[in-house]
Amino acid sequence: MSIGIDIGGTKVAAGVVDGSGAIAERLQVATPSHSPVAVENTIVELVEELASRHPVASVGIGAAGWVDTDQAVVRFSPHLAWREEPLKERLQTRIRLPLIVDNDANAAAWAEYRFGAGADASVMVCITLGTGIGGALVLDGRLFRGSYGMAGEWGHMIVVPGGHRCECGNRGCWEQYASGNALVREARELAGSRSPVAQSLLDAVGGAEAITGPAITQAAVGGESLAAELLGDVGHWLGLGIANLVAALDPELVVVGGGVSEAGELLLGPARQAFDRTLTGRGFRPSARIVEARFRNDAGLIGAADLARHSLDEPPGRVVGGLWPRRRRFRRRALPPESRRRGPHLHGLTRRTDETA
Repeated sequence: MSIGIDIGGTKVAAGVVDGSGAIAERLQVATPSHSPVAVENTIVELVEELASRHPVASVGIGAAGWVDTDQAVVRFSPHLAWREEPLKERLQTRIRLPLIVDNDANAAAWAEYRFGAGADASVMVCITLGTGIGGALVLDGRLFRGSYGMAGEWGHMIVVPGGHRCECGNRGCWEQYASGNALVREARELAGSRSPVAQSLLDAVGGAEAITGPAITQAAVGGESLAAELLGDVGHWLGLGIANLVAALDPELVVVGGGVSEAGELLLGPARQAFDRTLTGRGFRPSARIVEARFRNDAGLIGAADLARHSLDEPPGRVVGGLWPRRRRFRRRALPPESRRRGPHLHGLTRRTDETA
């Protein structure tokens, strides 16, 4: 078994994961602060607690930031205070297990490819909607990490020049229009304007101070019209960005995960509509499918644990051409759809070695 840690702007989730992607135990705490030391202490505490109850062989960290090709240093994080942070080195002195650090969206994409909604897709784009937007690309069974380990930062594509200020320092980034932060900002602006149309939403969530992404989503699922409209706006921007990604990368599948994706079709319906209206060459080309992620908020820790498991046989330092892992791919036995929905432990996996080594 391996431990996976998923570090986000608001929470740190940890879990013990077996070789089939099943979680044996899961823990979650609030991200303690933006202090690198505080986050590091939280990671160590979670690992120690889980390792005291389970036999684990490795630890994978999925970090919300740009991680170098050696999967050791967090170069920059828009939502945390990491700046050239040697996270692996600092943790390795305190955690006596093999350890890797990777981008949290890479980890989530790997989980969806290995065990979830993206199983066996030849070209898969993964988008995670949380505090911001994370992204990753899986090509022929391998994560594409780019020349410097920083591929997949879809959230910081400029979609509105001169638009809303982003935590990365630029203006008009995609995540300022299609993310949990964007959803909350728009709701709070409406509440602050004292618009009568906002009163029903305020009643549903419990007042302006209680406006959060999950609260808005819950209100929308419960039928509150303004909450559903706000999610539809986020979905519209999501679809526009996906159309740009599909024009550039031509994937067969786009998997959408993260906390905001729990809105389901309230988000993905408007996203598909905007995508269909915007995709270049529409009507004259095969089009990518847009699907909801299987593991949602657990994808990051499942993927981080599985990548750590791979690193025992193939250290990340052997990354070539931006692709890793390099030596193994997995063929899944065909299972009936009803079986594939019942849990990651039902996916039959058989290892094969191929010419990509």
